[in-house]
Amino acid sequence: MLSEKDIDFLRKVFSDYNYIMTTAQLNTEKLFYRDIQRMLEAGVIEKVKRGYYHWVEGYGNSEVTLINRLFPDAVLCMETALFYYRYSDRNPSEWNITIDKNTSRNRTNIDYPFVKAYRVEPTLVTLGETTGKIDFIDVRIYDRDRTVCDVLRNMNKMDKEIFNKAIQGYVKDPQKNIPNLMEYAKVLRVQKRVKDLIGVWL
Repeated sequence: MLSEKDIDFLRKVFSDYNYIMTTAQLNTEKLFYRDIQRMLEAGVIEKVKRGYYHWVEGYGNSEVTLINRLFPDAVLCMETALFYYRYSDRNPSEWNITIDKNTSRNRTNIDYPFVKAYRVEPTLVTLGETTGKIDFIDVRIYDRDRTVCDVLRNMNKMDKEIFNKAIQGYVKDPQKNIPNLMEYAKVLRVQKRVKDLIGVWL
């Protein structure tokens, strides 16, 4: 059983690491296997995946810190980006991320938070990347134009309602950048879809 004093001390330790720690970091702080088991049993931490633990008690519901720590090389995309730009009113149940296709599949095999990974050629990961803020935390996310190109690439796997709202949202958006859209469409090989599905509205 952990005392209030123990919990206060442990909370401070985790706060220094943005509330997510690896086994190695815990060991550096003189917290070893038995300590980790006690914290798990007390419910103040949860195992995210092998060797990663996050602080639960009083942590709040911001999963984005975890995403940033676990996937610093990934970019938020697809339905996560659609919701961010208000092209969708459906808050996705999982974080959509784009990562290098050579990344180990074990990295995305985690219990929490839920992620859906889109694997692409390394040169395509940063195409159209920008920065945004979610829960006041900086994130890597695709701009509007890259997001719509991704939607067109994956249209056959998407919910039709989400797809249609995304296209309409983009068309009406005064911040869209058509030259960027055409440049990305060429690289991502969706020029025909852009012409057929967006060109008619412009």
